[in-house]
Amino acid sequence: MSSQSKTINDEIGFYDPHKTFEDNFNNGPFPAKDFKPQKQTAKSDYKFLGYPINSPFGIPAGSLPTSQHIKYAFETGFDVVCYKTQRSGKFPVNQFPNVLYVDTDGDLTLEKAKNPLVGREYTDKGLDEISITNSFGNPSKGPEFWVGDLKKALGYEKDGQLLIMSVVGTIRDGYSQEDYYDDFARAAKLAASTGVKAIEINLSCPNVANEGILCYSKDAVVSVCKKVKQAVGDAPLIVKFGYFSESQQDLLEDIVSNISEYISAISVINTIPVAVVDEDGNQALPGEGRLMSGICGAGIKWAGLDMVKRLNLLRKKKNYRYEIIGVGGVMNAQDFKEYRNAGADVVQSATGSMWNPELAQEVKANL
Repeated sequence: MSSQSKTINDEIGFYDPHKTFEDNFNNGPFPAKDFKPQKQTAKSDYKFLGYPINSPFGIPAGSLPTSQHIKYAFETGFDVVCYKTQRSGKFPVNQFPNVLYVDTDGDLTLEKAKNPLVGREYTDKGLDEISITNSFGNPSKGPEFWVGDLKKALGYEKDGQLLIMSVVGTIRDGYSQEDYYDDFARAAKLAASTGVKAIEINLSCPNVANEGILCYSKDAVVSVCKKVKQAVGDAPLIVKFGYFSESQQDLLEDIVSNISEYISAISVINTIPVAVVDEDGNQALPGEGRLMSGICGAGIKWAGLDMVKRLNLLRKKKNYRYEIIGVGGVMNAQDFKEYRNAGADVVQSATGSMWNPELAQEVKANL
């Protein structure tokens, strides 16, 4: 364990991986007993999507499944946060467990990602060094729950803070490809009806077996972005992408060129998909289609930084106006700085923040 790395305490934080999703949903988050909300001071010199923000730091879609989690995130000083990705209808969560620790042995390169990783329920690594599976399947209680709860969450958004709503389309029985794309717009329109200031569409989730990863299909991305933008009107649209390899650079540039008129920001990255097995080499996560899992945490920082740098260079080269959200392996204040230096307008931390609610204050102390 790194001598400077915080130890992991599963009993305190936004999400306890040793509890089921339902338990976290119904009873989370889990603040320390002596927790007191942070006093916030707006700084008008930071802006994102035209809105003043206290700091260019927050939490991406994933670990904040209810308004109570959003409230806790804002109270602990995370200023740009995403409500966990929702759908236009109900959708079940993957079987428990959803989060296992994996040892990536440093950077989880694309070459390493070709081989399975062993998933374990516990780790002896410090918080700065951990990587985990993120295998939930984008569950949703349906708009009958989340539309009202999102409105409640908006009530916790204070001056200098920004709540983003993340949505994804769903393939239902009998759906055509076009129906699937339309469903992104349906979910986004429901989100926009709440008055939320910005909407993110998840085009990069590798965890739902029959949906694949959309962000590598130009036609799909362009169609979804066009439909969603028509549905949400003036609300800024953010797209969430996975990692594009160097050999996919032309594809990335082609996609960005074709969606630049619809989007206000690009968030990179989500996860790197890897086969996760147990000590005996068998599928570690129970259920059909779950051998592959998206990996989050320290091991993917290299990929997030690389995508931010490339999108920043492309933005300058082509005079694009999109903003960039850097995500992936942000475990401490130094990681935040690296992302900002790479060109990220906003930086978000999922794994790092899950076990360290003080991370926002640590980042702000070094701004």
